[in-house]
Amino acid sequence: MNEEYDVIVLGTGLTECILSGIMSVNGKKVLHMDRNSYYGGESASITPLEDLYKRFNIPGSPPECMGRGRDWNVDLIPKFLMANGQLVKMLLFTEVTRYLDFKVIEGSFVYKGGKIYKVPSTEAEALTSSLMGMFEKRRFKKFLSYVANFDENDSKTLECVDPKKTTMRDVYKKFDLGQDVIDFTGHALALYRTDEYLDQPCLETINRIKLYSESLARYGKSPYLYPLYGLGELPQGFARLSAIYGGTYMLNKPIEELVMENGKIVGVKSEGEVARCKQLICDPSYVSDRVTKVGQVIRVICILSHPIKNTNDANSCQIIIPQNQVNRKSDIYVCMISYAHNVAAQGKYIAIVSTTVETNDPEREIKPVLELLEPIEQKFVSISDMYAPTDVGTDSQIFISRTYDPTTHFETTCNDIKDIYKRMMGSEFDFEEMKRKKSDIFGEDQ
Repeated sequence: MNEEYDVIVLGTGLTECILSGIMSVNGKKVLHMDRNSYYGGESASITPLEDLYKRFNIPGSPPECMGRGRDWNVDLIPKFLMANGQLVKMLLFTEVTRYLDFKVIEGSFVYKGGKIYKVPSTEAEALTSSLMGMFEKRRFKKFLSYVANFDENDSKTLECVDPKKTTMRDVYKKFDLGQDVIDFTGHALALYRTDEYLDQPCLETINRIKLYSESLARYGKSPYLYPLYGLGELPQGFARLSAIYGGTYMLNKPIEELVMENGKIVGVKSEGEVARCKQLICDPSYVSDRVTKVGQVIRVICILSHPIKNTNDANSCQIIIPQNQVNRKSDIYVCMISYAHNVAAQGKYIAIVSTTVETNDPEREIKPVLELLEPIEQKFVSISDMYAPTDVGTDSQIFISRTYDPTTHFETTCNDIKDIYKRMMGSEFDFEEMKRKKSDIFGEDQ
């Protein structure tokens, strides 16, 4: 360990493992350490089920009806991959896809007036959806075809909308869309958590709806993918990539000290030894003095023996509860997966509820959503602080990731990765940089 590295990475969360993989592919000498004995950090999948009970201080061991403990891989942070999103692109470019298998999530649903409805995201679905009246359907169909043809560089497609000035509120007005339709378009298609986007320029929202539609067009049932055996497979896949390119991995390493000289990182001390480095990447838990709390997330893992009502018995789905429907400022999400994804015992389902904490009684905030999941066999509640770096790393060369937010996809995580890359390398992130070099097989089957 007493060696000189270009980059040391602390923590094996997804953000850290992807950056570690990119740096290794780019020829950097990388040492990657974690104080835990498992991969994934905050974004781990916990197995066996007994470990989940221990982690949440639930007395006793899981009952017989839960099946074999080893059949469970329970994500601590619920997220899906947008089929046409940035994480899938990263997986394809690095060929980490060869270590993983994915399934398409069976449906996306939205909550309105106490009921669950399928999210209409194609023109054909819009016309048959029970979410809207007949005239509303026609207006929504027009809006969707406008978005599909929208090209900011072709004025003919804009229809007098200025992508950088016209607000999304005005675009909705142009198509005369009602409040309910605005709710599910902004929250279930564009995947905003609050309504702040309404008064911002429309380009970002239109691009988000396009991403949703293009992701949906790939596989048809929903725009989301999920890896078999749980999200913990993702950081491990990128860790393998880093190792193939010479990255060194050490788990179970307590970090005693970050060694600084003149305000700049020069090494990391662990178990009495110092590994020297030029740059450091880490999650907030390793540098509590360089981050600030930006909020809290509540997540409730629920084990069920049945699919969620009104989801056509789907073995996986997402449900979005727009904030307006439950008098809140931010949306509540449900991600549901099951034994079909090798993450639960036969016949069992895992539904994870998550949202930003807004009051002093977070469990009460999500009560209406837990009612949709009844009966619940066992629930595991966590309330986590969210952190953002106060040190951008320019002087210290310490680059800190952001805590995972309550969104149900990885787009914000990928934006964080691109941002850290830019600060470290001084140039914009380029997906091409992630491509495996054709001659670099390093013992892998050709």
